[in-house]
Amino acid sequence: MKSLIRLVALVCTSSLALTACGDGNPVAGSKRADVAPYMGADNGFVVKGWKPGDQQSWTEEIKKRNQNQSEYSRIK
Repeated sequence: MKSLIRLVALVCTSSLALTACGDGNPVAGSKRADVAPYMGADNGFVVKGWKPGDQQSWTEEIKKRNQNQSEYSRIK
């Protein structure tokens, strides 16, 4: 009887361990390879001056953002 309980416990433990190793579903906000990054969203949460779909304005906004995050350029 004890060996049966141990066997059931071993099977349950190993099945739980194997399910933890599986890949889950991707997160809902993950990147899409078929849409260019500059296409973006057309909503109220975008930076003023940035036009969705315009690659040039997107590039300029990324450059500005990177400059603001650079400690070297901020201490000048």
